[in-house]
Amino acid sequence: LEKEYDKACEFCKKHKTRIHYVIYGILVTAYLAVVIAACSLNFQRALPLFIITVLAFFFICWDFLIAKYEDKIAAFFSPGERYLEKHWFWLKWVLCAALIITIICWLIFDTAKQGSCQLISFGGLVMYVLLMFIFSKYPTRVIWRPVFSGIGMQFILGLLILRTKVGFDAFNWLGIQIQTFLEYSDTGAKFVFGEKYTDHFFAFKVLPIVVFFSTVMSMLYHVGFMQWLIGKVGWIMQIFMGTTPVESLVAAGNIFVGQTESPLLVRPYLPYITKSELHAVMTAGFSTIAGSVLGAYISFGVSASHLLTASVMSAPASLATSKLFWPETEKPTVTLRSGLQMAKGESKNLLEAASQGASTSILLVANIAVNLISFLALLAFLDSALSWVGSLFDYPQLNFENICAYVFMLFSFMMGVDWEDSFIVGGLLGYKTFFNEFVAYERLSKLIHNREKGGSMYINGVKQYMTVRSEVIATYALCGFANFGSLGLVIGGLTSIAPSKKKEIAGGAFRAMIAGTVACFMTACVAGMLTVPGLEVPCHILLGNAFNSTDFPANSTELVECCQKLFT
Repeated sequence: LEKEYDKACEFCKKHKTRIHYVIYGILVTAYLAVVIAACSLNFQRALPLFIITVLAFFFICWDFLIAKYEDKIAAFFSPGERYLEKHWFWLKWVLCAALIITIICWLIFDTAKQGSCQLISFGGLVMYVLLMFIFSKYPTRVIWRPVFSGIGMQFILGLLILRTKVGFDAFNWLGIQIQTFLEYSDTGAKFVFGEKYTDHFFAFKVLPIVVFFSTVMSMLYHVGFMQWLIGKVGWIMQIFMGTTPVESLVAAGNIFVGQTESPLLVRPYLPYITKSELHAVMTAGFSTIAGSVLGAYISFGVSASHLLTASVMSAPASLATSKLFWPETEKPTVTLRSGLQMAKGESKNLLEAASQGASTSILLVANIAVNLISFLALLAFLDSALSWVGSLFDYPQLNFENICAYVFMLFSFMMGVDWEDSFIVGGLLGYKTFFNEFVAYERLSKLIHNREKGGSMYINGVKQYMTVRSEVIATYALCGFANFGSLGLVIGGLTSIAPSKKKEIAGGAFRAMIAGTVACFMTACVAGMLTVPGLEVPCHILLGNAFNSTDFPANSTELVECCQKLFT
């Protein structure tokens, strides 16, 4: 028996590769059989599975071809590359002219169809680019390719997601799936905190979502999926924008993870990056939010699809604003894409990865909770003190939100927010900048709930809710970690990873925070240009008013849309 066992082991070692191929072949065949069976039973129901399968096979084939025939593919495209280099001088101007003509034509036709609100958002985008250029570290050294290609990527992504039916439906579906997925955290929360856990909504409903999401992200890191996905997104940005591998990967990573976790992907290379690259790394952290807190904002009632869109669109925007605000003046040392290896997880198996993810979230959850307690308490004290000062001058309404509203009012209006709502959005931007985005989104969720309930828009001269368009633009503008609390977090986190860059990190962090804030504002401008006005009054309110009115209601477009939704 021992001899036979040894022979079997020897055979397995000798034909290890073939055995692996056979096992993979059987598994793939079984999976394809399941997909075909599901599609034949009900293709509409199995459509998401079919799309995921097609995408998976496409990327597996792509990775295989690149790994095996990279040199041949490069040689095949090299004549085209040489032609572009030779004629780039005049091609550059032709492309610029075509782009300007396209933008002008699009603005004319879109303004004629949708109204003049989009023009204000476009003007805001131009204003923010000019402001960043005027206050740039080296205005004469700006390389415009990453700036314009970053804004172009933003616009293309926004166009696909917000204006095409396929893109909108895809992101809407994705948002619904994420919401459904995050609701599984309720099972754990109910078991630990009891049936009435929702009585303490934030502590026992929102914070467990952060724990659950952190666990899932840790597991995805262990299997290598996150590294693969970040690598692909980073590669696209690097090719399209001409940015270096380090800053591209960090910007891509910030779509999914936090501002202190993303630089860990390129930890070995941080001591060798330039000041401009370091600024880009910090800006990317400030202009996006982490996947773990994304779930918390969704649970507030903020649109999941818009939050997802904002996270994706802000990544190229962060590189565009960074390269405009702090242009590259040195020669980057880390340039080889193939030589850039991303850091892997330290866990040995999937269960350990899940446990580590849950344990890691303890600090994040505690951080969120104590910051909210302290910030809201501080805000209440500040409002009380300001009200007392205001009462000395017969203006007891004076508070922190009013001051911020006046400071940020023009910025919010230039994003495309209605003038009547710009005061409210200005206040939200103030909360986000001086406290954190959690406080701002909590206030925004109240405004959204007030609108959904219907009722009077003004009570004692105070506006109770905003238009849907203003809510959407505010969602994009608030979607980033650019606040003074995060400033200390970034300086501390990056200094611990790259101690040799301590002086550069401290010197560039504040500029990076401003660049991150402007990147969010630019994303909001693009959203303002592309957002199509929807129903301002919820359907149940509109139909209720129509049925209760004595006269037959006017056959308005809104009423028709509501009837169609109800019929569906």
